[in-house]
Amino acid sequence: MTDRTREHEQKRSLFSLIGSLPGLVVELVKSELDQLKNELLRKLKHAGIGVGLLGVAAVFAFFATGVLTAAAILGLAVVLPGWLAALIVAALLLIFVAIFVLLGVRELGKGNPEPTETITSIKRDVRVIKGTAKRRTP
Repeated sequence: MTDRTREHEQKRSLFSLIGSLPGLVVELVKSELDQLKNELLRKLKHAGIGVGLLGVAAVFAFFATGVLTAAAILGLAVVLPGWLAALIVAALLLIFVAIFVLLGVRELGKGNPEPTETITSIKRDVRVIKGTAKRRTP
């Protein structure tokens, strides 16, 4: 093979690489958008569960308020064991409220809406394109 033929093949491969660059960039952008979508859906799922648990806690708090009101009325009207029973029920409902509030807050803490994984990946891609870092496959 002559030097001229080898040089011609190297130029052709360089041109084909340059020609495939737009397709690679489009593929990279699509991949990053898919990663962003998946990350946000995962985090919003946790936020939805947390909001639901806080809603359950609010329902129990509503019933606990009704029971505490009934207990206060019974306790003030007549000194009987009925008010004690009402206080016990109210205490149990408040325990449920506390449990659901803690669970809801924990779930909301898991659902940070910032797409940190995607941001890190995009920054790494920009560094690779600039040539300042090597691309690692996840």
